[in-house]
Amino acid sequence: MKRNEFNELEMDILKLVALGYENKEIAKRLYVSSHSVKAYMAVIFKKLQAVNRTHATYIAFKERFIPRDLERNVKEL
Repeated sequence: MKRNEFNELEMDILKLVALGYENKEIAKRLYVSSHSVKAYMAVIFKKLQAVNRTHATYIAFKERFIPRDLERNVKEL
């Protein structure tokens, strides 16, 4: 799995998940529906071979798909 296999919206969603945001909050912040977020999460889980949000976050940090200093960069989203 490589970082470039994720599109920009998938990466933004993954970052917000890592910060603890719920689907409704992510949807509002990214101007998409909560149903879209749920669908994107299914795609993200499949790409990462993750079983849940925590596992996806763990893999994303471990593989350095998202930066360790994510909180500092959250204003970009």
